[in-house]
Formats: sequence, C-alpha cells, structure tokens
Amino acid sequence: MSGRETVLGRIRRALRDVPRSEAPDDVPVPREYARTHLPSGTGTAGAAGALTGLLAENLADYRAVVHRTGADGLPLLLCRLLAARGSATVLVPPGLPPHWLKAADPVRVHDRAASTARELDSVDSVVTGCAVAIAETGTIVLDGGPGQGRRRITLIPDHHICVVRAPEQVVASVPEALERLDPARPLTWISGPSATSDIELDRVEGVHGPRTLEVVLVQEAAPGGGIAG
Repeated sequence: MSGRETVLGRIRRALRDVPRSEAPDDVPVPREYARTHLPSGTGTAGAAGALTGLLAENLADYRAVVHRTGADGLPLLLCRLLAARGSATVLVPPGLPPHWLKAADPVRVHDRAASTARELDSVDSVVTGCAVAIAETGTIVLDGGPGQGRRRITLIPDHHICVVRAPEQVVASVPEALERLDPARPLTWISGPSATSDIELDRVEGVHGPRTLEVVLVQEAAPGGGIAG
C-alpha cells in the first residue's frame, strides 16, 4: 500500500462516524469582495491614463525599468534598448509582430522546443508581449501566447523586454485580470526583475529569472494625435 493510500485510509476511518451533509456539492460561493481598491470610475475609458500611470509607478517600485512610446515609435525604442544593453542576440517568440524588431540589429534566436537551458542562458535579451498587466500590483502576466513564447524563455535569459499595449491590456486589479485569463494556460506572473533575499535580508537578483526587466508601455494615440495618458 502506498503512502497516499495509507493517509486516505486513515482519513476515511476517522470520518466514518461523521454524518454526511445533505447539502448539494455544488454550492454557490459568495464573491462580494472588493474587485478593486481604486476609486470608483478609475477603470473607465476616461481614466485610462491614470490606470496606466499607476501601473508604471508600481512597476518602477519593483525596480522594473519603464518606457513609454506610441506604436510608431516602438521599433526604434526597442532598437535603442537592445543597443544600450549591448545585445548581440535576441530571443524571439514565434508570434511576435515582425515590425517590432525591424530596426534592431541583434541576431534573432527563435523559440525552439529543442533549445537547452545552456543555449537559452547564452542569449543576451528576450522580447515578448504579454497577456495582461495589473495596475494595482505592478504585475505583468504571460500566458504562453504566440507573442510570448514558452515560459522558460522569459525565466532563463538575463534581460527581458516586455511590451504592454496600454490601455487595452491594462486592468486595475487581480480579479479583473483573472477574468481575462484562461486557467488552463501556463501563467507566469511577473512583478519586477527576479529577486530574493537570504535570512539576513540581503537582496539577490537573477536567481529565478532575469536580473533586468524593461517594460514598454505602447500607448494608443489620443484624439488630436497625442498619446493617451
């Protein structure tokens, strides 16, 4: 008999004399908790700029480097960021929009199932999109979509540039994010670059993911040609 069967057997014997509830198994769970801690109306279209601003503030608080640009300026900005990093190679998910890196010089490394951890560790940078970004917590969520690639490509390379479309992909809170996500997909929740602390609270970065996280907020053009937010 396995250890699992032994434990379950003991539980069954302990509950043998306990009357079983006649209530149905499918009991509605009350969900009356606050969906967001932001003031009423913050999540409306008219306050999209404030929501994006809060996201940027919380991302920076987690030591992510935040950039803002319009869609037209994205290729040049990505080129500048990769050049500033000195990246000779950049890992590219299969569904990343080709025009994002049209101005960049680094050699493209494609996301392949056969790639080893050592090969991925040798890549200078990785550029991905995201599934959703949460303003209240400064969290970026990846779900392995075409523009994001496999989970490991954002955990092994030391430099991750993540592009967020604002305000389209920005939500106020975790409950709002969960409504957009498929729980069956491989979800990766990122709040700043990888960081951990030992018992003496000495911060160490890069143990569980990239040491450097740069988030590019690509903001929609506002009426009149400006940038929303």
